Parts: sequence; C-alpha cells; structure tokens
Amino acid sequence: MQQRLLGSSGLRVSRLGLGTMTWGRSTDQHEAAAQLTAFLDAGGTLVDTAASYADGDAERVLGAVLGQVLGNRRGRADVVLASKAGVSRRTGERTVDVSRRALLHDLDATLQRLGTDHLDLWQIHGWNGDVPLAETLSAAADAVASGRVRYVGVSNYSAWQTSWAACAFEALRPGGGLVSTQMEYSLINRDVEAEVLPAAAALGLGLLPYSPLARGVLTGKYRHGTPADSRAAAGELDSARHLLPLGRGIVDAVSRAADGLDLTPAAVALAWVRDRPGVCSPIVGARTAAQLQESLDVEQVELPNEISEVLAEVSDPTSSARPNGTL
Repeated sequence: MQQRLLGSSGLRVSRLGLGTMTWGRSTDQHEAAAQLTAFLDAGGTLVDTAASYADGDAERVLGAVLGQVLGNRRGRADVVLASKAGVSRRTGERTVDVSRRALLHDLDATLQRLGTDHLDLWQIHGWNGDVPLAETLSAAADAVASGRVRYVGVSNYSAWQTSWAACAFEALRPGGGLVSTQMEYSLINRDVEAEVLPAAAALGLGLLPYSPLARGVLTGKYRHGTPADSRAAAGELDSARHLLPLGRGIVDAVSRAADGLDLTPAAVALAWVRDRPGVCSPIVGARTAAQLQESLDVEQVELPNEISEVLAEVSDPTSSARPNGTL
C-alpha cells in the first residue's frame, strides 16, 4: 500500500487507515485480529481508535490483538498507532471534556489499554469553548515532551478552531505543531471543502477523513430498503443526515460509474475520497474481515479523471447538476 506524509510532518502513513469504532461492540477480538492481520498484510500502517469507542473496549481489543498479530513477524514500528481523547459517552450522551485533567487521564488509560508506552498520533477529539484552549494545548505539548505522544492532531474542529489551535500549538512547540485534522468527508458529506480543507492546506495539516462511505450509504446497500443487518436497522445511522435529504441520485451516479468500471460502488466512492486534494488517509471501518478486504482492494483502483470530475459535479452541494430525490 502506498504511503503518504501526514501533512507537512515527516510521519508516513498508509493511504488507507484502519478504523476500530465497532471493535468491542459488533466486532469481537477474533474478528478484530483477522482485520488487523489483513490490513498489515496489505501494507497498511495507520490504525485509528479513540478512548471513547465502546467506553474503552475498542482500545482493549486493539491492545489484545496487537501483540497477537505482530508476534515475531513484525514490530511496534510497523504500526502507526493513533487514538483520540476528550470525548466520553458514559452517560449515553456525547460529552466533551478537553481539560488538562481529562485529557491526561484519557492518555494514561489509553496507553494502558493498548499495552504501549507511546502513541504515534494523539488527537483532541472535540472542541469545548468552556475550556481555555491554552490549557488543552499545554496538556498535548506536555504529552509530547514526556515521550508518550509523537505527533498531535485535532478532530471535529471547525476551520476557525483548527486555525486558532494550530497557530497556538506552533507557538508552544516551534517546529512541532499540529499535523492533522480528522473530519467526516464523503461524496455525500463534503462540508469540509468549504473552509476546513483550505485551512488545513494553509496550515500544513493532513486530512484524515472518517465515514468515507457515508456510514455504508455509498455502498448502495440502502437503494432498495434497509437490510436487517445494517447500521440503519440497528439504530446506528443518522438517517436524517445520510439517507433522506441527500438524494438517491448521488448513490445512483456512483453505482453507474461502478458498473462501467467493473467495480463495486464502495470502491468508487472510497477511491474518490482517497485521491482528493489534501486527503492523507481515509479511515475505513468494517464489522468483518471480508468487508474490510473490499476496502483494501481499492489500493489497485485509480479512477479515470472524467469519472472523478462527474462525481464531484453530481455531489457538489452548490451545483445545479446535483440530482434530487430520496433514498
């Protein structure tokens, strides 16, 4: 798998990242080990998790399978381990606490669950205006100084929040500023293109898109209903955002392109995001190793320019060419 520099840093990551949000919930340890093995065998390096995923169980599962999968064949250096801190779902609702106390507590717990002494990338998982930004960033700077963190990024920050944080962190650590931002990005959700992507490019931050398949919608699985084993059926999909108002036209366009190229809709949608300007490594998640393999096969896919351009026009929220309709 091709490797890319993360933003303007010297950190190289695979151009697809492995997400672990379902680990510890719908993905058990055995299936997680199969996924990690397939990912590493394909040349993948970036593995992304978070302290909040399954209340820490995703990290526990990842920590358990890391040693098992790496074994004697590989070393810790073969994995770019990324996690996020500052978000909790223990009350059933998403809460953001990016205080020094909360962040460093999350970091210590993350390292313990993962069974490692450092993270290659540590991301502040959300913004909370009630906490002074200087406090949040000083905690991150101290984590780097202590050797527990190699690089720092942010996630779910708006453009102005990203810019403020990047400039402030550069002042704290000259020559060692933020390196990445993780945001949702797909053919169905292109909100980051308006402000976040230009800001990231100007600041030298690489984009790590999550939900590049729009929570499964761009696989085409919802074109004729809601499968019983889907995320929508399990209540895990924001249907108002990803199913209803966006129009079946985008999915139909992806499907037509896939038919013409003899590919799956998922391959077309994922390749489109992967090769967008500013994108370093889309984070792909799967419930099974078989599903993950479909994403890994995209490494061999290069979309023709004319197909990429048509999909960009059809999915552009400001374009009159964007089709209407509902899924």
